[in-house]
Amino acid sequence: MDQDWEDRVAAVWATFDARPEADADAFRAAVDALADELPADSPLGLFERACAWDSTGHSDRAVPLYREALARGLGEVSPYKGRRAKIQLSSSLRNTGHPEEGVKLLSPELLAPSDELDDAVRATLALCLSSMGRDREGLSLVLGALAPHLPRYQRSMAAYARALVEPED
Repeated sequence: MDQDWEDRVAAVWATFDARPEADADAFRAAVDALADELPADSPLGLFERACAWDSTGHSDRAVPLYREALARGLGEVSPYKGRRAKIQLSSSLRNTGHPEEGVKLLSPELLAPSDELDDAVRATLALCLSSMGRDREGLSLVLGALAPHLPRYQRSMAAYARALVEPED
C-alpha cells in the first residue's frame, strides 16, 4: 500500500492508548474503515483488523484474521508486518489456550534474520513455553534476550541463560 495509507493507519494507532476502553468499538471502526480502502483479499487489511481486535481484548476474534493475513502472503507484502503477525498470533494462541501452536509458530523465528522484533519473539515464545509448563526454557530465552541490554554482566547472564537449558554434567 502507499505511504499515505500507512501514515493514516499509524495515526489511528497513535490514538489507541489515549482512548478509553469503552471506545473500543469506535477504534475498531476506524481501523475497519482504513482496511476497507484496500482490496478485499489484502493481507494488510486483515492484519490491521486482527491487531485491532487483539488490542481491544478479543484474541479469539484476532486469531483467524492473523492466520488469513499470513496465508494471503503478508510476509511477502511486508516482512516486518509478517513477523509481527507471527508474534501477535502466537500471543493470541496462548491467550486462547493453545500455547503449543504459538511455540510451533515462533520457534523458527529464532533462526530468522535479526531485527528489532527479536526480543519480542523471545518474550512471547517464553510466555508460550511457560504456559506449557516449560518455565526453565522460557526463562532462558528471556535472560538471553535481556543480557545484551545490561550495562554489566552480559556474559554472566548469557551463560546463566544457557545453563538453564543445557544438560547438567
